[in-house]
Amino acid sequence: MKAHAEGFDPVYGKDSLVLILGSFPSVRSRAVGFYYGNPQNRFWRTVCGFFGESVPADTEGKREFLLRRKIALWDVVQSCEIEGSSDASISGETAADLPAVFRACGARKILCNGSKSYEVLSRYYPELIGAASKLSSTSPANPRFSAAEWENALREIFNR
Repeated sequence: MKAHAEGFDPVYGKDSLVLILGSFPSVRSRAVGFYYGNPQNRFWRTVCGFFGESVPADTEGKREFLLRRKIALWDVVQSCEIEGSSDASISGETAADLPAVFRACGARKILCNGSKSYEVLSRYYPELIGAASKLSSTSPANPRFSAAEWENALREIFNR
C-alpha cells in the first residue's frame, strides 16, 4: 500500500565539490530522520572508507563528515507516494529544487546513487545531466553494487 512521504533537507556547504543524489529515503532512513539510515546500505561505508575514516556513529557526525569532506547530499525526489522503500513504486513525485542547491553549494559534479536518481534528474533537470554520473546503487537490494566504481568517481573529484 502506497503512502505519501516527505524527504529530507539537503546537506551542503558553500564549498561543496560534489552533490551526491539519492532517489528517496528508505523506510529505515525515514525512521531515523537522515540519509542512508539502513546499516546494510553501503553508502556510509563506501564514502567514509574512501577517505580512510570510520562511519560516524550518529547523524550529527555524518553531517559534519559531509561538510568537512565538501560533499553535498540530497535526494532528487522531495516528496512522493511510495510503497515501502521501493524506488519502482514512486509516483506523484515532486522533484527537489536541485538547480538552486547545485548553484548555492558550488559543486561542479553530481553523482547519482543508482538508476532512479539519474532517471528523475534527467526528466526534471536535463540541463544538469552534463554534470552527472550514474553510479551503482549502494542499496543492500542491489547485487551489482561496485565499490570500485564509487572509488573511481570519488577519486576524479577529490584527486586521491
